[in-house]
Amino acid sequence: MRIVTAGMGLRAGHVLSALLAEMPEAEVVGYYDPQPTHADMLGDPPRFDSIETMLSDARPDLYCVFSPNVFHLDQIRLGLEAGVQVFTEKPVVTSIPDTLELARLLAIYGGAKRAMVGLVLRYSQHMVDLRGAMAAGMLGDIVSLEANEHIAPYHGAFFMRDWRRSDAYAGGFMLEKCCHDLDIYNMVTGSRPAQVASFGGRKSFVPANAPQSNAEAEIFHVKKSVWESAPDPFHSDGDIIDYQTAILSYETGSTLAFHTNLNTPDEHRRFCIMGTHGMAEGDFVRGFLRVTARDGRRLIDNDYTQGAAAKGAHYGADEMMCADIARYLRGQSSGLPVSILDAMEAGVAALALDQARTQRRIVDLTETWAKLDSFGLRR
Repeated sequence: MRIVTAGMGLRAGHVLSALLAEMPEAEVVGYYDPQPTHADMLGDPPRFDSIETMLSDARPDLYCVFSPNVFHLDQIRLGLEAGVQVFTEKPVVTSIPDTLELARLLAIYGGAKRAMVGLVLRYSQHMVDLRGAMAAGMLGDIVSLEANEHIAPYHGAFFMRDWRRSDAYAGGFMLEKCCHDLDIYNMVTGSRPAQVASFGGRKSFVPANAPQSNAEAEIFHVKKSVWESAPDPFHSDGDIIDYQTAILSYETGSTLAFHTNLNTPDEHRRFCIMGTHGMAEGDFVRGFLRVTARDGRRLIDNDYTQGAAAKGAHYGADEMMCADIARYLRGQSSGLPVSILDAMEAGVAALALDQARTQRRIVDLTETWAKLDSFGLRR
């Protein structure tokens, strides 16, 4: 298995290292990145001056896209045109028109199976166990959900200093960070949002709240930024927001209330799912999943604070994802828990939420889903 990558940053180094641990027969045989930072994590493979040359000369079996979001569409296009299996980091693209263009390309070059995506929360032990509970009928039909992604100040400051602070590069905070969450709630409801509304802004990372002491200032520089970085999260030129509240109504009639905040000292990432026959409550950060029947019986009470789910990035899900991808690439499984189409649908939901926020209106996605479905990618 010969692997190449566009983008050689920390995320590429981490994911590909985990994949190589699962696939000793694989090797990284090249990369393209004008400003590489973590090639040493992969043994300093050959560096190419262009993606086209890399795809031609390195003869890869798998081509990965770990570049900043704004470059994804064009770089995925090159992989599809070269006939190589593609893996792309989330979010896939940064606009709804680009989503439709990618759908067109996938339809031309073999369908959604031509590309895999790094939406790791679907691989987490939380979601593996939740899918099992739902399949067993413990929740019944899904009625309503509430969820959040609350991010610690050090991590929020990273977004305000990094290239992700710019909508032009990232596509917006809801897309860049919360597409994981929107994807798993699409999965839980078994449908897509039909209508969305959203409110939010920037109130924490503004000049008036800049730290007054050097000791406190250190908190906001824990997580390093490399490309297009800014020195100060409180005075940066970023246009992303730092809090957002969203309401989504799904095609099935289920509803979701979702809240995110980038300045939460005691962070958590919680979900509570109400069904006709039971409920599920869990938290990725605090490490638990509980399923309770409507008569009060506790059906599942899982503690993930120990073991694999408590280790590594994304609550152990990165390693679980790479194990699943390794089996899939070897032909030992017929599919993966999440598809690039799932990622595109979560991305559309995130982009629509920002559209609703900026335009101060409810956004109806019926026409957008019809356009996406016209490419015939749905499984």
